[in-house]
Amino acid sequence: MERGLLRSACALLQELIPSHSKAFLVSSAPILKLWGGPLTEGFDHAGRQLAVLAMADGETSKRLSAVEKLAGKMVSLGADRRSVVIALGGGVVGDVAGFLASIFMRGIPVIQIPTTLVAQVDSAIGGKTGVNLVSGKNLMGTFHQPLAVMADSEVLSTLPDREYRSGLFEAMKYGVIRNPQIFDLMEAHRDALLHRDGELLEQLIVDCVKVKADVVSADEREGGERRILNFGHTIGHALESATKYQHFLHGEAVGWGMVAATLIGKSLNITDASTAQHIVSMVLAYGSLPDVDVDGKRILKLLQTDKKTMGGVPHFILPTAIGKVDVVNTVPESAVIEAVEEIKRLSRAR
Repeated sequence: MERGLLRSACALLQELIPSHSKAFLVSSAPILKLWGGPLTEGFDHAGRQLAVLAMADGETSKRLSAVEKLAGKMVSLGADRRSVVIALGGGVVGDVAGFLASIFMRGIPVIQIPTTLVAQVDSAIGGKTGVNLVSGKNLMGTFHQPLAVMADSEVLSTLPDREYRSGLFEAMKYGVIRNPQIFDLMEAHRDALLHRDGELLEQLIVDCVKVKADVVSADEREGGERRILNFGHTIGHALESATKYQHFLHGEAVGWGMVAATLIGKSLNITDASTAQHIVSMVLAYGSLPDVDVDGKRILKLLQTDKKTMGGVPHFILPTAIGKVDVVNTVPESAVIEAVEEIKRLSRAR
């Protein structure tokens, strides 16, 4: 993590990529236009091979067809088992490129260079890759740890405001699940963070990465503790799927998902009223969040196809305090419906 890191990335990447390896840069056209130059120019000056593969961005592009198309291009350009994939982009690019690397010729290395806040604090770290099916989010994927994750806060300067705020909701998650200092930082410095204060932003990113790295190192394949990283994602993913990935940005859906999970925790007497109000107020303070216009029964149906559902029982991550959560698989359907109806009401009242 370093501001301006992208400008010296080529020298660092040369230490990771053997001279006999061909590198494939997977990105989207807008990101290549803004930030592709330092990478491609660096490789050119060093006399190294770098093939650029552009893909469409956005959740609707996170499909198996995109992976197949990229793999076909790699084959036509002479890729082999010694090749390396470099993912330059947000969560969609990172997930697709990571999945591509994990299955191409049964697995080649990947390097993640995240360009959104969501990706820098979350999706680029931990080795999860995947694509969506019509029936649900990330239902096809692998665990494939990257050779390196290179985060440069400077690239966040070109993020649209809505994309940037989306990342802040994902960062807020870490304060609730493990590190209350993150929650305190975001509460005390809301205005400065919304205005992208460089020093505070770097501190926030580093603190979030530390939490995720600690959790993932203890449970790489999500058999236990890693499930706490799904706080806000159970209903969040269902909201994305119900709206065909066209209404919410990922972090926005997670924001509403965190509110819903907190309300469920309160209804089950797992989250006390003060803690619940604290979390809900924080999420809403960082809005504007898109309206929720999804029926609670539709969310229940989608939860049955969520990858966190086992034996037909969805697992929820519910807060017990700021900095601590429990994994709960005894949430009644009525509590889910009530929580969805409440976030619908909250969204319309703003």
